[in-house]
Amino acid sequence: MHIHELTSDNEKKTLIIIIFTLITMFAEVIYGYITNSMALLADGYHMGTHALALILTYTAYVLTRKFEGSDKFINGTEKIGTIAAYTSSLFLAYTGGWIIYEAIMRVLHPLKINFNDAILVAVLGFIVNTICIIIMERKTCKDNGHVHHHCKGCEHEHDDSCKDYNFKAAYFHILADALTSIFAIFALLAGKFLNITYLDPVIGILGGILILRWSVSLIKDTVKILIDMK
Repeated sequence: MHIHELTSDNEKKTLIIIIFTLITMFAEVIYGYITNSMALLADGYHMGTHALALILTYTAYVLTRKFEGSDKFINGTEKIGTIAAYTSSLFLAYTGGWIIYEAIMRVLHPLKINFNDAILVAVLGFIVNTICIIIMERKTCKDNGHVHHHCKGCEHEHDDSCKDYNFKAAYFHILADALTSIFAIFALLAGKFLNITYLDPVIGILGGILILRWSVSLIKDTVKILIDMK
């Protein structure tokens, strides 16, 4: 089965996830500045990179569907999604570096944090991330007439019928964002109840490193596909 037979369901799910992500991103960034929480800002901007990645993912699906069967593409339109994933990984790397810089500045120049509001929004962000993951995991892969559910962004990579790299990249973006939300909640709770305020910028640094590691991994994977490397 070719990848275009799998993308219709993924395209619809991606649009739903974009809406959820954008709403949560704006809430976290705004409250991050209001509450002076670097961990919350890191989570918000991290989610912003995922929103961009998801928009690129959705755009790639639209273009793939629009030009399906077109003779303008010698080898078909499958690599449109790979290009989208590669582009989003570059933005992801930039954001990771920016978050690390901002977190270091907060270590050198600490600000008072409004923990109650920050914790509330961070928890809401985590809930949204979890909902998004559940939606994305409800992907369906078809194989010789059989239907397989919960294949988590096509984790069956040995099967060419279940390779949607565009969707897989989006899935791991959201998964990484959920982990960053957990880090933010942990740092804020430690600051509120244990008065360990230095954990907030430290978690921001860790979040930035996580973003950089993910971006490097995604760049490597997409480049191999784009240059047809084994």
